[in-house]
Amino acid sequence: MDWSWEVAFDVLPQLARGLIVTIQATFVAAFLAYILGLIIAIIRMSKSKILGVTIYWISEFIRRTPILVQLYFLFYVLPDLGIFLTPFFAGVVGLGVHFSTYTSEVFRAGIENVPKAQWEAAKSLNYNKIQTWQKVILPQAIPPMVPPLANYLITMFKETPLLAAITVVELFRAADQYSNSHYKYLEPMTLVGVFFLLVSIPSAIAAMKLENKFKLKNL
Repeated sequence: MDWSWEVAFDVLPQLARGLIVTIQATFVAAFLAYILGLIIAIIRMSKSKILGVTIYWISEFIRRTPILVQLYFLFYVLPDLGIFLTPFFAGVVGLGVHFSTYTSEVFRAGIENVPKAQWEAAKSLNYNKIQTWQKVILPQAIPPMVPPLANYLITMFKETPLLAAITVVELFRAADQYSNSHYKYLEPMTLVGVFFLLVSIPSAIAAMKLENKFKLKNL
């Protein structure tokens, strides 16, 4: 089977549109994962044991079940319950909620690494809980979290082909649609791999630089 540049150039516009959807889905899902992850981490560290244990087991259930099953539930099962989600919304919610269970561990570790003396200092300044989190704890906890959170962003980007299962026309599904219509698979699927490499490799290098930067600061 020979490579055809004609086919490659013909499929490029469709793949470019799919790549845009892929990037959009990644960043929206990552934003959701970071926000929910922080909320989960804070709840798990609360004084309420019942609430902490409940959130723990919910997180474990989500983490231990496949993303694909969760996506199918959101898009295909929820309509039976009267809840209808668009493919894109169901996709970003599925990815975001799933990865929030991982980012929550990053946030929790970062928060627990803040010295207890900092909490006492906030009390001595008469800060309330919100001021303590905003002005003392999070500014110290978040910087070391940046490298692992960036790595999860890259992982989410590489998981976006799963959204094709719920009809989101991201990069992989765009290639699959073209291949099934024209019976050409070599060029579209090869270009999908190239596109993923072009985005993920620079992102991985940036994440490594961030990690080295924060390691040097902590020395």
